[in-house]
Amino acid sequence: MITGKTLIEWGYQPASWFGAALHDANDAEAHGATEAEIRAIIAQHVPPPVEPRGLRAAGEVAFHLNIHAEGEGDADNIAAVSATMQELMRVPTVEAGAVMPDACPAGVIPVGGVVAVKGAIHPGFHSADICCSVAVANLGRVDPKEVLDRAMTVTHFGPGGRQQRDQHKPSAEVMDRFERNRFLQWHLQPMISHFATQGDGNHFLYVGTLQSTGDTVVVTHHGSRGPGARLYKAGMQDAERFREKLAPEVPKAAAWIPFDTKEGQDYWEALQAIKDWTRESHFKIHQLIGFPINDWFWNEHNFIFQRGDTFFHAKGATPGWAEYDRTIVPLNMAEPILITRGTDAANGLGFLPHGAGRNMSRTQFLKESAPAAWPEHIDVRSFCGTPDFSEHPNAYKSAATVRSQIAHYGLAEIVDEILPYGSIMAGDQPQPWRKK
Repeated sequence: MITGKTLIEWGYQPASWFGAALHDANDAEAHGATEAEIRAIIAQHVPPPVEPRGLRAAGEVAFHLNIHAEGEGDADNIAAVSATMQELMRVPTVEAGAVMPDACPAGVIPVGGVVAVKGAIHPGFHSADICCSVAVANLGRVDPKEVLDRAMTVTHFGPGGRQQRDQHKPSAEVMDRFERNRFLQWHLQPMISHFATQGDGNHFLYVGTLQSTGDTVVVTHHGSRGPGARLYKAGMQDAERFREKLAPEVPKAAAWIPFDTKEGQDYWEALQAIKDWTRESHFKIHQLIGFPINDWFWNEHNFIFQRGDTFFHAKGATPGWAEYDRTIVPLNMAEPILITRGTDAANGLGFLPHGAGRNMSRTQFLKESAPAAWPEHIDVRSFCGTPDFSEHPNAYKSAATVRSQIAHYGLAEIVDEILPYGSIMAGDQPQPWRKK
């Protein structure tokens, strides 16, 4: 019997064409074909050599700019974002792009950027925080202070995962998918210890009330934590091996894995497992708070979405397709969180903003801004210590500007709002490893 192992021994690299080739080879063997004849059949299935692909000419592929300057710092930010996108559109797999109103430059693809890619997955476009996402749990008419008090005792922020006595497990189905996927099977320990944790940075647990009903809701914001970061690292390693053969002129950060390869299929399946792990992680935190959940929904905003043979790489952008009936757009801790319905606008490639965005980095904001008082109308709590001033509402773009530009560019309609009561973030954490 001819197997995949046989083809590898004959010098072929695992690929999507193996299945059809093995079917024909074994059929021929069953009818008495010689090894030479079988090898000839196999050779007919081998795709022709791929010529290395270079960068496109600057400006050859345009992108949609759904943002305009209204306030201080906007023009410089938009210029930097546009420069990043212009370079990004030169990558030979990219066919279209769009910039959201909350965009800011950050590496190979801006936060608030979306690109449409044919037949390829770019790990560098989703970065380490795979499936960063937001989830809403409606708890009905309960006291928001009691909800925030309970949440403070059951969530987990900061580096690392939960201690063993405090750990929770994802579903058996998700655990099984981790164990079966070559990208994930080595990361079973963080899959459990990081489950139902929220990390640091701009991730949060927000409590508020629905404008439409007065119901108390919990909103969590976090991604796939350690398991996602490790998947990203492994994906970048595979992408680099393909880049060296397929597109050595392309920057390493823009390397890709062809979808029609064994590596591409395995990585795509790993992304779906990570997505389900993250969704369950949000829901577990909401369950731990201890109130019955009357309604629950979520959306990813840092992920890869497939439509046909096109892969939409969204780096901090919310899907606005019909299947996402309600989506969540946080602005800053002092502002309402928007519940939106996307319009699938062509000028946004079907996406809308994921938040308020920044005009400057955290470091720059801390250098240029004197500490200001935290908003008095909300209950601000820091899980790991004192508040992190880089997460002050002043560090973000104008919420009103982002809202007005969502409407101006026709990206979504606002169907409800969550009015703020309080928010938990990691805070300014002790970092002894950074001290000499």
